[in-house]
Amino acid sequence: MRWSQAFIPTLREVPAEAEVPSHQLLLRAGYVRQVAAGLYAHLFLARRSFLKIAQIIREEMNRIGGQEFYLPALNPAELWQESGRWETVDVMFRLKDRNQHDLCLGMTHEEEMTNIARGELRSYRQLPQIWYQIQEKFRDEPRPKSGLLRLRQFVMKDSYSFDLDDAGLDVSYRKHVEAYRRIFDRCGLKTLFVEAFSGMMGGSESSEYTAPTDAGEDLIATSECGYAANLEKAEAQAPPAEDPAGEALPEPFPTPGQKSISDLVKFTKESPARMIKTLDYIVESRPVVLLLRGDHELSETKLIMALGTAVFRLATPEEALRLHGAHLGSLGPVGLKGARIVADRALEGRRDLIAGANRDDTHLRHVTPGRDFAAEFRDLRVVAEGDLCPRCGKPLKLTKSVELGHLFKLGRRYSDSMHAMVLDAEGNEVPLRMGSYGIGLERILSAAAEQNHDADGMFLPPSIAPFDVVVTAANMENADVRAAAEKTYEELLAASVEVLFDDRQERPGVKFKDADLIGVPYRITLGKRKLAQGLAEIFERSTKQIQDVKLDAVTATLKARCLQ
Repeated sequence: MRWSQAFIPTLREVPAEAEVPSHQLLLRAGYVRQVAAGLYAHLFLARRSFLKIAQIIREEMNRIGGQEFYLPALNPAELWQESGRWETVDVMFRLKDRNQHDLCLGMTHEEEMTNIARGELRSYRQLPQIWYQIQEKFRDEPRPKSGLLRLRQFVMKDSYSFDLDDAGLDVSYRKHVEAYRRIFDRCGLKTLFVEAFSGMMGGSESSEYTAPTDAGEDLIATSECGYAANLEKAEAQAPPAEDPAGEALPEPFPTPGQKSISDLVKFTKESPARMIKTLDYIVESRPVVLLLRGDHELSETKLIMALGTAVFRLATPEEALRLHGAHLGSLGPVGLKGARIVADRALEGRRDLIAGANRDDTHLRHVTPGRDFAAEFRDLRVVAEGDLCPRCGKPLKLTKSVELGHLFKLGRRYSDSMHAMVLDAEGNEVPLRMGSYGIGLERILSAAAEQNHDADGMFLPPSIAPFDVVVTAANMENADVRAAAEKTYEELLAASVEVLFDDRQERPGVKFKDADLIGVPYRITLGKRKLAQGLAEIFERSTKQIQDVKLDAVTATLKARCLQ
């Protein structure tokens, strides 16, 4: 490809709407252009990179026995109603056809794949099966942002495993874990493999591969022992808090106008770790009172796991008043009747704490959980930096990261609701055990840009860069330079090196800046002075090292490097 004939609309200035480095660079390098919020056109360079990423994924999926499918993005509502997700998923695009039939744009394809499996799989002899596709997905994202990191239309590799039993599912899951590791390694990414929350997908277990980067919206808790978990799933022991000695009983004291934990800290001069935060929720129409340490935050993800349902909401002030007999700011668990009380584990074993008295402008001292009120203890809080690892007891570190791929053990979640059954060896009908596994292709390219850039642009990993090398003729008006560049370009093409020939009538500085920007691993520069010595210059973008090579050795040198 000759640059003079290619569509590579590079930009010198950083677009005002671009927030994170990958968004800025992919726009500036002419990879993408925004169509609307969360919708991007993939231009020439991006398309070349995405085809390479897709090929790596295909090779590794085929290696574990995957079979490639392609399912329609337009789904009938009936399938999603069978699984129960039609009513519960709030980020799905829904529409009606001309006959007023309900349809949706698939954000994932568990229902469609399960529908095929229940219609075609009859016996354990047909198992295991791994089916995958690389296909467009749609999500009515409420806050699309960060370029290709949070989209409303995106490309995903989604795969689905079908097994006879849980042991078979474990094998399929492990195959995907290893395949994903190889995929991300081959794409040149630094990754963390972490425990994750299953969310709307359901199932018994899930994990993620994430790419550490400051542009990430996920926080990963890690420790020296190798423990790693998404903040939604991470567990930790809170650093111990000092409680006074003694067995004093609850004692009310006036707290006029003190509505928040921070207010109480200033008013009492006590640590927030010695206070009980009270939150009222309505769970499936019934009140549930949640208790946390004053310096901790509730994780609604963990609340879903603790309650076994996602059907809940924060109680209104009026509902809290009816339950406690007091307004917000004075709520507490002591003497409370008619509500389930669930406390975070950080309150277990504590004593002599401060809580609302269920009387306006009044709090209680000397409150001891277990003695003064009964509660169920569950893990409810968001882990914080410095909390202690659940495995080794050392402080946890929080790292920003981008989710690249998610793996789910769905088990019988969809086969039960959609009646996907097979006969086992004894002739008994049993539900299929399912796994679901996704990878976002745009996220791979964005993470690569995040992890591999400097002030001049990107230096993408060679395996996913749009070209292996840029051949730059410093001065196309010089006949000798032009002839040498043409000859080098043809030789590289003949050697199956993917080469972009910068044959533009531009100043050398412009060409060098563009080559640095677009992320191609190597640049060969042919200029009058070195050409007179029979030399060409090879510039390695990632290290900025320069090597002078004899003209007749350029192709062999580049090919050897590209095959490393």
